[in-house]
Amino acid sequence: MAIFINKDTRVLVQGITGKEGQFHTRQCSDYGTNIVGGVTPGKAGQNINGIPVFNSVADAKRETSANASMIVVPPPFAAEAILEAVDAELDLVVCITEGIPVMDMLRVKNGMKGRHTRLIGPNCPGIITPGECKIGIMPGPIHTPGGPVGVVSRSGTLTYEVVHQLTGQGLGQTTCLGIGGDPINGTDFIDCLRAFQEDPETKAVVMVGEIGGNAEEEAAAWIAANMDKPVVGFIAGLTAPPGRRMGHAGAIVSCGKGTAEAKLTAMRENGIHVCKSLGSLGELCKEVFTPS
Repeated sequence: MAIFINKDTRVLVQGITGKEGQFHTRQCSDYGTNIVGGVTPGKAGQNINGIPVFNSVADAKRETSANASMIVVPPPFAAEAILEAVDAELDLVVCITEGIPVMDMLRVKNGMKGRHTRLIGPNCPGIITPGECKIGIMPGPIHTPGGPVGVVSRSGTLTYEVVHQLTGQGLGQTTCLGIGGDPINGTDFIDCLRAFQEDPETKAVVMVGEIGGNAEEEAAAWIAANMDKPVVGFIAGLTAPPGRRMGHAGAIVSCGKGTAEAKLTAMRENGIHVCKSLGSLGELCKEVFTPS
């Protein structure tokens, strides 16, 4: 099994006619993702590599029965693209776009209250169920189908590194997703951990966090109270200087809060197997996740 997406997911691409949209549509399609349509206002009737283009998400859903969307549009238009997909009641929206203004995401967050749609992102690599469906920009070949490990991360490139090491250790993955590192996003660590806990095929989880905020501390407490599956944790930013933004907009330490050490301590205290050196994460996972 998997979480959130599988081989039956029917995907739209919002922004399909742009250069980035066409490139990532082709990559996802080549991986095996069932992309059933694209959306660019004013471009209805066009055809991108056999994929029909529609003016709106509502039109595309009506004609294709799509239930998910990948958003690859410029930052000024991304919030409206998300809300359009929410209004069309898609099950899942994956927003790759980075640089969306915080005020725009506040409007999205408010507009999504009580609505059906799940948002992953923005500013994220997306989600992949290896061998079945990829919605995002992650490199498909490094992933291995068949589980038993679920991966959730705030970082894009670190997600790829973790997956590569898991594959190198012979540990397949159920679903891997990057939730993004912006201060305001959709799906969070606990959402993913809960789904992994409920998925019978996921036997273990890797959680990759980074400095800034308190999401990792909250996730660690939730794991201690609710999970019976082993979790390996890693925090990026151990050497980051306080008060300076490092990479993601959310990765900033202030007033002594959000430090890597504080997060690592919370992980240890809540029974998570902590990895302090990224280069050894795969070996630690092999040790923790393989029955003796």
